Amino acid sequence: MINRVVLVGRLTKDPELKYTQAGIAVVRFTLAVNRAFSNNQGEREADFINCVAWRKQAENISNYLRKGSLAGVDGRIQTGSFEDQDGKRVYTTEVVADSTQFLEPRNNAQQRSQQPQQQTQSNTQTNKYNSPGNYGGHSQQYAPPENSGGLPIY
Repeated sequence: MINRVVLVGRLTKDPELKYTQAGIAVVRFTLAVNRAFSNNQGEREADFINCVAWRKQAENISNYLRKGSLAGVDGRIQTGSFEDQDGKRVYTTEVVADSTQFLEPRNNAQQRSQQPQQQTQSNTQTNKYNSPGNYGGHSQQYAPPENSGGLPIY
């Protein structure tokens, strides 16, 4: 049996780092991944994929990635279920990251987070990193942050 997933996309919000009762780090984040085709209006749509990473990798993701960061994830799909507070069964599907690559320099992410603050009220163009159907749109040269320890995914 094969259960392998490779994704490249942008984080839709800052990663959420937590620790289990045993002190193990776990981070959850969502990647927006562009579809390979355009819709009838010529726009690219994206899928929003929930991901989880554990231990040191979780801490690195929390330290280095932010909303809008370009990341590559190599992992596997995992499904599960639980009962919510109302007693209803909730089914989950997520990608468990075996490896996460930081695909752009940290200073690019900082520039992107400052860019919306620099936009004026007269600017009617929407920020492409905050619109659900448009994540990406330009290529970046790979330069890993310190201690990322990873190779790029192309």
